[in-house]
Amino acid sequence: MNSTLKLWRKLSAYPGGKRLFSRAICLKAPYFSTISPQFEQLDVGAAIVRIKERRSLHNHLGSVHAIALCNLAEVAGGLACEVSMPEGMRWIPSGMTVKYKARAKGELRGYATVPTVEPGKKAELPVTVDVKNRDGESVFEAEIVMYVSPAKSA
Repeated sequence: MNSTLKLWRKLSAYPGGKRLFSRAICLKAPYFSTISPQFEQLDVGAAIVRIKERRSLHNHLGSVHAIALCNLAEVAGGLACEVSMPEGMRWIPSGMTVKYKARAKGELRGYATVPTVEPGKKAELPVTVDVKNRDGESVFEAEIVMYVSPAKSA
């Protein structure tokens, strides 16, 4: 089992463990801390990450800024991809296409979905992230193309 997934499963079983895991991810990739992501679910093929609207995430219209939504998509999609990698495989984002569907306000959740990764094969993997508001309305969609390949031997 992937070490990131092992850590998630260990920490998420305890009170405050999901928050601790989320902070650890932000230590590893500091830019994610700008949105204060909170992982709610993480498993092979999927992740759910929550952010809360606050003034520091606002655009000039008083809703959550487009780049904050992209950041949410990347942390959800990236970690879902990380825990979905077969042993000996690696990934890196190579592109993102986004669609803004409605004004992003309040508590938002990014639902990431990762297709099955074929071990040993190079591929461009489409990872989808649907961001929904508290009412379940989709406000933003992203498709992140992840370049997947065998890890180089040391």
